[in-house]
Amino acid sequence: MGNEQSQIPGIEIEQKAIEVSDFWAQHNATVNNLQNGSKLSIFVGDIFLNEPFWVPQTPLERFNKNLMLYRHPSIIRYISSWQKANKFFLAVEEVIPLSHLLAHMTTIEICLGLYSILKALSFLHENADASHNNVCLASIFVTKEGTWKLGGLEYLCRYKHLTAEYLQKSRSHRYGKAIDSNEGMHVQNNVGRKDFVDTFAFCIFAIEILKGKNSDMDILNTFKELCTKVVQEPNVLLRPKLISLLEHELFKHKFIFIHSYLIELPLKADREKTEFFTNLKRELEELDEQVVASQLGRLLVSRMVLLNKTARNCLLPYILIPKNGENSALFSDSVFRKYIAPQLLNIFCVRDAQIRLLLLEYFCHFIDSFTKEELQLQILPELLVGIKDTNNELVAVTLHTLADLVPVLGADVVIGGKRAKLFNDGRPKHHNSSRKSSKNPQKFNSMVGQNLPIIGPESSATSSSVELNTSPHELPERPRPDGEEGETSTEEIEQSAEEDVDIWDDWDNENVEGIGEMTLIEDITDTHYLHVNDIEEVRLSEANSNKIMNGSKTKKIIDITELDIKNQTKMELEQNEIDFFEDMEPVIRTNNKFVINTTIGKTGDLVSSKLSVNTGDVSEEGWGDDWD
Repeated sequence: MGNEQSQIPGIEIEQKAIEVSDFWAQHNATVNNLQNGSKLSIFVGDIFLNEPFWVPQTPLERFNKNLMLYRHPSIIRYISSWQKANKFFLAVEEVIPLSHLLAHMTTIEICLGLYSILKALSFLHENADASHNNVCLASIFVTKEGTWKLGGLEYLCRYKHLTAEYLQKSRSHRYGKAIDSNEGMHVQNNVGRKDFVDTFAFCIFAIEILKGKNSDMDILNTFKELCTKVVQEPNVLLRPKLISLLEHELFKHKFIFIHSYLIELPLKADREKTEFFTNLKRELEELDEQVVASQLGRLLVSRMVLLNKTARNCLLPYILIPKNGENSALFSDSVFRKYIAPQLLNIFCVRDAQIRLLLLEYFCHFIDSFTKEELQLQILPELLVGIKDTNNELVAVTLHTLADLVPVLGADVVIGGKRAKLFNDGRPKHHNSSRKSSKNPQKFNSMVGQNLPIIGPESSATSSSVELNTSPHELPERPRPDGEEGETSTEEIEQSAEEDVDIWDDWDNENVEGIGEMTLIEDITDTHYLHVNDIEEVRLSEANSNKIMNGSKTKKIIDITELDIKNQTKMELEQNEIDFFEDMEPVIRTNNKFVINTTIGKTGDLVSSKLSVNTGDVSEEGWGDDWD
């Protein structure tokens, strides 16, 4: 039935068994080479047995063979099998024995489970002409979604092979309470029906698991009475077929009806689907939230539901968004994390554009339901595949989703690669628009130290400004000129100049013209006086400057950084020098007239410099020692 070469690559089988029977042990296993670390169940049994009944196949090998032959949604799903040394391995979907979970199940969950087992047995009887022959608690398993699955197929045989001898030989290994004492006689009498073996066993099984389950459901009590009557009926022909039990009122319960309808959804007409999904949200609200999520969660986000137009409009907005107190969603955050989020995690691997677009549409609502590891290792790789697709809509939505992941995982994880600070904060600093008196020596020193330009109406738009309200100890950073090496670009300098123009515009609103030259001259003349000849020389210099600005390639430049007020030296004009910042030269308006006191100092000497002051009468009220 198998060999070492068919063993699943990368499988790790846990040493501790979760269930042990007479013929095998059940273990949990993980397939590590799969992206999500798929979980499986492994049945391990001996190859050689001394009992004649199991020759030439062991019970586990027969179980394996029948799983491969009889496929049904309510029968355990076969995965693989192989032989190693003297052991036989059977890999199936991840399941847990029903005996481990039955004590914690609700009545509605048990009823749904009975319905699933009935469907599986009806399939064997009506479609496969086969009898299970060992329906009991030990042969029922439960998937991680809560669905009951029929197992224990080692005693299954076709009707034509069901003889009294076969039943007698296997009797010692089957569940004794579920065996009809007269089954051998019924087979020999050839009554024309051979489904009585499973009918008797199923009714015994239903009575046992419903025992002690108190319920106010009258239909549940009615079903118990029916099962009791079946096992007590001596005439096999009077016992109902199992397929007829599916029509019992118990299995018409709203929850079971919804479960069955979702499974058979592909068989329904479009009109029936529209009516079903239109009313489904209201019907689910009347059921227990935990039961709905655990039993119907996988079906509610199945492919057929996600692609149905009515379901997308009337149902999915209440399923794919966790309840937060402000919406009318079906599942709370804790229930959503436990049952719905794992289903969505698997759906992210589906390469269907419409399904992926739907998931991304609601992704921002359930992103917190995943762990960081799930987002980084499972969802992020799938999103990175999406941005390479030829579907422009899918790429656009995927990029939005990646932006939602940045606050959670960080940009380093989402976009990868090395990052650097390529953008600066270009917001203007706050400035005080009120003009303070510049007679404060400390304030004036700060302004002179920053190479304050003389601002006029014609030059304010092109000159780089400084912040008047900056603290003397916090000089503002000046933008680098074009061509200088560094991180500041030409665009940043132009932006800074435009921002500074806005700052000086506040001063223009006070109707003050030539504020730069007035401030400088007024501060100097508080304690010192300029000679009339110096004023005239300033005006002549201004006229020469205007001529230079009108076409001459040479001009006289005064470098304010060379002004030494403390030593009272005369400023020298530099001749025949080309100014590369000619367009930024401030222009002194000639129409501004100032009244300058021409009083002569104590020494009788006239001040010779245009901007120097008399050294003979410097008092501490002027500059003081702060200039040092």
